[in-house]
Amino acid sequence: MNLPKSIDLTKKIKEEAFKEGFDAVGVARIPGSSRINLRTAALERWLQAGHQAKMEWMKNPKRKNIENILEGVKSILAVGLNYYVDTDRPPKDISIARYGWGKDYHKIIEKKLKRIGLFLDQERPNSKWKICVDTSAFLDKAWAEEAGIGWIGKHSNIINPKIGSWMFVGHLLSTEALEADEPSKPICGECEKCIEACPTKAIEEPFVVNANKCLAYHTLENRDKELPKNIINKMGNWIAGCDICQEVCPWNENNVPNTSEPDLQPSEWILNISRKDALSWSDSEWKENLNNSALKRIKPWMWRRNLNSI
Repeated sequence: MNLPKSIDLTKKIKEEAFKEGFDAVGVARIPGSSRINLRTAALERWLQAGHQAKMEWMKNPKRKNIENILEGVKSILAVGLNYYVDTDRPPKDISIARYGWGKDYHKIIEKKLKRIGLFLDQERPNSKWKICVDTSAFLDKAWAEEAGIGWIGKHSNIINPKIGSWMFVGHLLSTEALEADEPSKPICGECEKCIEACPTKAIEEPFVVNANKCLAYHTLENRDKELPKNIINKMGNWIAGCDICQEVCPWNENNVPNTSEPDLQPSEWILNISRKDALSWSDSEWKENLNNSALKRIKPWMWRRNLNSI
């Protein structure tokens, strides 16, 4: 039986995505459901409340209209990549968020999506495509939800029923009309464990994270010489990001599989780093260790500031 062209192409592209090692794959059609408009409006309210702190790039107007990213876009391929590694990281005197344990996930996802884009070039030579990761001016979580690879949890992370929230998200925008999947339905229910566990109460209400109060924001993005006292008092051992809201999520307790992606395995320095050693590193030692890491955005002086704050 011959499949309609759009269904056949969608099937092939999804197969390519799974071959690339993605763990979750889905498709959304433009303009999406009414939920996209709701998510866009929620972003506006979040910005108006000043919850972005000093992340001025969040105000980029391109987020409001996907046509600003790729003219003539008709479909979005959304992909999720599991980054969970079940390992203890001794010693325990400092904590680093799991997303930064391996190599820079932006580059990993971009390389995989580029190969899918090149495959699409072979199938449809006249089509156009664009890669988006979480640094793009794009509603990445909203479109991941729309494509059915997970729902936005109350901690604002995408939750996949098989992977939990330990999942990087990427998108390939296309001018081809692919067959859409059913959008994911949020099923956090009445659970508020993430809200209750946040030490700084940064999750002010379900789905609303105030960056001004967030440990991850302050350890990763804050460029001030000193961290606020209220943040220092609640940091615990976190010096780079924070996983507390994800660690308590019930969806991350269901035997989440270990990632098989070689480049996401923990770097040796991540597994062995201690506060004493880290404080002794020179700028060049930090740069060497941070090469090809998503944690490179934390400058050496910021690492020292964070280390001296715990």
